[in-house]
Amino acid sequence: MQTKVLIPKAGMGTTEGTILKWLKVEGDTVTEGEVIVEIETAKAVQEVTAPVTGILVKILLPEGHTAEVYTEIALISPQ
Repeated sequence: MQTKVLIPKAGMGTTEGTILKWLKVEGDTVTEGEVIVEIETAKAVQEVTAPVTGILVKILLPEGHTAEVYTEIALISPQ
């Protein structure tokens, strides 16, 4: 079963985030807790970590795009 990576809520009043930079590409192995993407919110740049260990199989939101918090931005499959 694939695990969703979401734009996290960074604090009170944060409603959206912009993908600044993917640190991994589709097909890369990721480890739980490893930083995989940087997201900019109104307050700061936030590093988002992999919620599980596996393969980053799909990036759903490319760099430069903005979406609401809790939007699905990538999928990780178990190894």
